[in-house]
Amino acid sequence: MESPGRTESLSNGLVALSDKLRYQSESDGFITLLYIAARLRGDDGCPWDREQTHESLKPCVLEESYEVIDAIDTGCPVKLREELGDLLMLVVMHAQIAAEAGRFNIGDALHSINAKLMRRHPHVFGDGVANTPDEVLARWESIKNEDTGCATIADKIDHIPAALPALSRAAKVQKTAATVGFDWESPTDAVHKVVEEVREVSEALGQSSSEKLSEELGDLLFAVVNVARLSRIDAEDALRQATRKFARRFAEVEQRATAEGSLLSCMGLSEMDKLWESVKEKESDSVPDQPWQVDGSPRG
Repeated sequence: MESPGRTESLSNGLVALSDKLRYQSESDGFITLLYIAARLRGDDGCPWDREQTHESLKPCVLEESYEVIDAIDTGCPVKLREELGDLLMLVVMHAQIAAEAGRFNIGDALHSINAKLMRRHPHVFGDGVANTPDEVLARWESIKNEDTGCATIADKIDHIPAALPALSRAAKVQKTAATVGFDWESPTDAVHKVVEEVREVSEALGQSSSEKLSEELGDLLFAVVNVARLSRIDAEDALRQATRKFARRFAEVEQRATAEGSLLSCMGLSEMDKLWESVKEKESDSVPDQPWQVDGSPRG
């Protein structure tokens, strides 16, 4: 009869072997992707891939990132697997372009992220202590500030990527300012600012200055983001869900109009409103679209 200690040792050995084989398989797949990228960029490769640059691929990176988000929202693992592969291909392509220019290669990028993750997780790879997610985030931000040389709140705000979607960047700017207490005490207080900004937008509509109206609309959107952030709602995702809901309902309105032998372009607004309200009433018994919290869980 095997001793418990020997059985446990064998079990751990099998797990380690299984992990090694899995990592080897994943490594082989990654090496193949590196070869494909280099081949596509080669002299006898693909004309389209050869002419790409970091700049020309920027829209592709954004598009594929959003497609990853869409795949997550649909909850389809097959779709997510495909979109993550597409995004990874772009990462490899950027590294290939840089390698051809003698700037860096994919190995340098991997070394950089590996070192960063280990440095910013001293509670895992060192002797640091962090028992809660909040403690982990606090330690991460502290180390990040050391890495980036941010000495002031303004420095931290300057390091928030300007290319972020506007609602996301607004939330990050607000959150950074809030670290020193520059914040509303509650979502309700922030709502009062929204009401004030709505009034100022109404006043700007009565003026002839498009610049003033644009400024006031920006202030209104910024104020709405504050309400969302203080309510632990991701404003970007909330708007995405609202847009998806509108698109779904509009498609149903059009389908109903077609079923009645009508075209939306031939209907009056009151007629379309009736169909819209009918669609909303139909949805009232189903689970409504839920904005997602900043931590990723649906609001209850």
